[in-house]
This record gives sequence, C-alpha cells and structure tokens, in this order.
Amino acid sequence: MRTREPIRRSLLVGLRRAVLVLVMALVAFTGGVATTQLWPVEAATRYFSAEVSVEPNLGSTVHLPTVVGDVFVDFHGPLPAPGLTAQVQVRDEVTDLLRSGRLQSADLQPDQAELRAAIDDGVREVAWKFAAGAMGTTLLALLAYAVARPRRTPHVFLVSGLATALALAGPGAAAYLTYRTANVAEFRATSLLSLVQANRGILTDLTRNADHGAIYVTNLLALSDAVRQEFNPDAETLPPGAKFLLVSDIHGLNHYPLMREIVENEDIDAVIDTGDLVNFGQPREGNLTGIYQGIQSLGVPYIFTRGNHDALSSTDENVLRRLSRLPNVVLLEPTQGEFVRAAVNGVTVSGFNDTRYYNQRGADFAEEQTVIAAAFREATEGLTPTDIVVTHQPYAAHRVPTRAVTLNGHMHARGLDGSHIQLGSFTGGGVVNQFRIPPLTDSSKEAAEENPETAGELIGHPYSFDVLTFGTDCSVTRLTRYSYRNLVSGRPQFDDVSIINGRTVQESAPQEGRVCGPDLGVQIDPLLEAQPALGSEGEGGAGGVDDSGDDADGAEGG
Repeated sequence: MRTREPIRRSLLVGLRRAVLVLVMALVAFTGGVATTQLWPVEAATRYFSAEVSVEPNLGSTVHLPTVVGDVFVDFHGPLPAPGLTAQVQVRDEVTDLLRSGRLQSADLQPDQAELRAAIDDGVREVAWKFAAGAMGTTLLALLAYAVARPRRTPHVFLVSGLATALALAGPGAAAYLTYRTANVAEFRATSLLSLVQANRGILTDLTRNADHGAIYVTNLLALSDAVRQEFNPDAETLPPGAKFLLVSDIHGLNHYPLMREIVENEDIDAVIDTGDLVNFGQPREGNLTGIYQGIQSLGVPYIFTRGNHDALSSTDENVLRRLSRLPNVVLLEPTQGEFVRAAVNGVTVSGFNDTRYYNQRGADFAEEQTVIAAAFREATEGLTPTDIVVTHQPYAAHRVPTRAVTLNGHMHARGLDGSHIQLGSFTGGGVVNQFRIPPLTDSSKEAAEENPETAGELIGHPYSFDVLTFGTDCSVTRLTRYSYRNLVSGRPQFDDVSIINGRTVQESAPQEGRVCGPDLGVQIDPLLEAQPALGSEGEGGAGGVDDSGDDADGAEGG
C-alpha cells in the first residue's frame, strides 16, 4: 500500500498540471482571439478592404457579412479550425468610379493574383497578432500568479510556456491544414447576394425584357378600358377632373419608359410616388440606372415623399436635393419641417417624409411613425385638409386627417382600408426582389411536377400600380388597380385589374361648390415653412448635397 501512495500522488500532481496547462492554453487562446477582435487586421484589394478577426469557436468557417447579405465558406479539414470573420468594406476608389460614371463590374472584380496576395498578407498578420495576444495574456496571468504565490513561480513558468505553445500550435496547425481551397465543403450566400448568384441571367436581359413588358402592360390598359366602357358606359362620357398615377417602391429599377406609356395612354395629370426610389439611400444610384432622366421624361408633375430606403440617416436629404433639381418633381416635404401643398387641376395633395433610413437598427419604428404623424397634424392644424395625404409608412398614414384619401407604400403589397390606399410596388420591389425558384428539392419536386409551366419561374412581389380619378366636382370617382408579374424575366403574367367605385373610397362628400378640371393647371404653395433649426443648411447631415457625379450629363444615362 505504501508503494502505491507515491504513484497516486504523482498521478494527482500530473493531472493537476495537465488541467493547469489546458486552462492556461484556453486563457492564451482567448487572449489571442480578443486581440484580433479589438484590433482587427485589414486585408485589401484595390477596391475592397476587409477587417479580419478570429472567432471564439472551432467551426472551420469563414464569414463575410455585408449590408446586402452574408457569405459563408465552410471547410472540411483534418482538424477543426478557429472561425474567421471578415467585415468587407468598399474603398474610396469605388466612389471615384461612381462620380465619374465609369463603374463596371469588371473593374471591381479583383484578379486571382490580387485576391491571393490579399488573403496571404491578411492570414500572416492575423497569425502574428493572435500570437502576440496569446503570449501577452499568458504573461499577465503569470504576473498575477507570481504576486499571489511567489514560491511556486518557476514551476508555473514551465506550465505556462507549454500552454502557450499549445494555444499557438494547435489553432495554427488546424488553420494551416484546414483553410485550403481543396477543403471547401460549402459556399453559402444569404439575402441579395444569394439572389444575384442564382439569377445572373435575369440581369443580363433586363432592359430588353422591360421593353417587352411595356407592350404587355399597354395592352392590359386597353383591355381594361374596353371592359370599363362595356359595363359602365355613362362614366366614360364624363370628363375627369384629374387623374393620378399612383406608384411606390421603385427600388432602383428604371421602368420609367413603361411609366411614360401609362401616363400617355391614360391621360395622367400627375404621378404620385410614396417613396423608396432607390435601394441604399444614395442619389448616385439614380445616376447609374437613368432614373432621374426617366422621371423628367414623363412630362407631368412627379409628386414625391421620401421612403426609408431614400436616406442614410434621419436627417439625410441628399436624394431629396437631387430630385429637387428636376423641373417636374414636387417634394411634399423638401426639407425637414417644411410642408408643401400641390394642387393639380384643383385636387390638393400634401404629405410628409419617412424619418426611417436605410439599414436602420434598434429603433422603435411604431413610436417614430406616431411622432412624425403627430408633427404633420400639428403643422396643418386649423388648415383645410387636402384631398390626398401621402407618406411612406402605413402606420403613419392611418394617423393623419384627409378630405379624400391617404396613400402609403412600403409593404410591396396592395391594400385598401376605407379611404386608406396602400400601394404595391411598381417594379415588384426592384431587381433585388426578382428571383427564380431554387433548384428542385424533395420538398418542392412534387409541386413543380404538378405545374411544369411555372417550374423555375420568378417568385416575389407582383408589379402593381393604381390610377386614381377625380371628377369635376373634386370627388373620387374611381380607383383602378393593376397587377402583373414576371416583367424582368420577359414572361409577363396577368394578375388582375380591379375597378373600385370612388364612393366606397372617399368617406365624406367633397366640399359643395368646388370645381376641378384641366383649366386650373398645377399650383404649388407652401403649407408650412420650415423652422430655422430644422431646415438650416448645416444641420445634421441635411445640408450639403452629395453630388457624386450628379452634375455630369454623361452620368445621367446610367
């Protein structure tokens, strides 16, 4: 029994030291990870940069988060490697390309040599920074231990050295052996990035397909007029007082040639757009796609309120300022706190901008909408309500008074609740919402086999627009709603046309004695002037215009 006692004691001492080595190795590993996250490494190509850091896991995954989707690359190697995260950013040189109108996808794509050099440099620097953080953390732990128990310091130095070597060699060897091209197990992309990967062919023929779709939609308009005259001939004999084309959520897709056809065929007096003209809150988007030229080509007033995708902050007015330079654009809130009333053939329109902005997070959106609706009500208190009140968010639209109807967009889906008209998206949410059904899986195979005509077709929101007609007595006479699909793919598909009696939309009769008609023309009046604190040029990012190439006529064509 006595001979076993030293053996047991030696085993316990060895076990304690092994546990201590593991604990110290974990401390060193944590210190290395924390160092790369506090001071990430920048790896760069000519037009892109990425801040690379080590993740506190052994997932063998490289994660590249971006504002338009995330990329995940999973590796299957001999050892589980620490995860890596790279925060990708666009460098200033891309802004220069945008400003000059020379942005092309071929310019932005790095070649293999450039990409490999950036990866190699980044990996080396991450390794050095991780090692420095691990050793620094180990030294701090040793100092703390030496102060607490000075007599046992020499033996702990040996343990900590072994632990640090383990913390460096283990993850280092795993990363070296695992993060190789041959070990890539899966590439995954989310959100917009996944749609772009799966739908490159859609983007190729976008312009041609849109032109084909314009013919389709104009035929749809002709069919609607024929049906309307067949079942309600008396209404067609009465000249309208004013006709408005209602659109929303363009999201950067230039379908203004189609909109121009609708304006001409339907004798539209003005277009009302409830916002989300662009995707990412920057006016240069409209330059690249020719949207501003498209708006100007309509030849009728284009009445606009800002949506949550039309700004980069709550006070960013760069998109509004770019639009204000178009002669036919009417901004209902040109700058914060300034409200305008537009009268088209005697029908009055007012409204207010959305305070939300692109990629906003962590806000109480319902409270925000309540506040801006209350501000509009307070500003217009005591004034005669306008016939149409326009805003982007449905939550705000339901909280303002109107003489006839309120309009909102945002939801990409049509709705009608009494006098509240919710518009769908004129472009189906823009090109980012046009995507094909993914390849067949076990769950989708049966449905696709049942209807082979639609297998692989586009899914997403339908395209829709409305035509709101007022009579010569300034009352709403008719709301006509159009909806169709698959314009981007070049295979338009009719959804429906609905004609709604204006009496069911306008809850109260118009003011007696009013007259509306083309003879009255268009008139723009200030409803409420902006307060100096809200409308000043230098306030909170709302002052200077982000021209970024907006002045050059050559950039306008997209």
